[in-house]
Amino acid sequence: AVEEFAKEIDPSCICIDRVIGAGEFGEVCSGRLRIPGRKDIAVAIKTLKGGYMDQQRRTFLREASIIGQFSNSNIIRLEGVVTRSRPVMIVVEYMENGGLDTFLRTRDGQFTVLQLVGMLHGIAVGMTYLSDMGYVHRDLAARNILVDENLVCKVSDFGMSRVLEDDSEAAYTATGGKIPIRWTAPEAIAYGKFSSASDAWSYGIVMWEVMSY
Repeated sequence: AVEEFAKEIDPSCICIDRVIGAGEFGEVCSGRLRIPGRKDIAVAIKTLKGGYMDQQRRTFLREASIIGQFSNSNIIRLEGVVTRSRPVMIVVEYMENGGLDTFLRTRDGQFTVLQLVGMLHGIAVGMTYLSDMGYVHRDLAARNILVDENLVCKVSDFGMSRVLEDDSEAAYTATGGKIPIRWTAPEAIAYGKFSSASDAWSYGIVMWEVMSY
């Protein structure tokens, strides 16, 4: 249940500034979290558009219940959720430079090899933590890495993530749904089996994305 891992936020504490994108379930906005006694926090707010079914609500909030279990400097941080009023929201830390793919494309040639390797190291730290926690991401790609003002890269977008069995040989078998073919390991495409090893394959593709931007 999302309540176990995500803190409920009073919607009056959320100040939405502007729309910065659109997700599968609704708009993504930038804003500020104003909690009495604390300094304002810059946040990104994912909203669930109206007219949703119960299953869509559960799927939307499932990502928050996953992120809420993590505490790592290279994994996006969950601030909390709004579930007791509408719109339903997921509130996470705001990453100033957005997605890594667009960030690199719009700054062609501006980074040294050392800086790029530093970005990749951060992603590797986040993915190692994820594996140690028993999760497989399934959708690792530069577009799902967010970059802050200090060029720290954080793994995000856990909508496709799954927990693995407590077993070094564990694999998650996908049934239905879309698979990001260009980032997906051959065994995952052929048999629908995802594991930390298939995430490692996807990381190799991310390395290519970063070093060849």
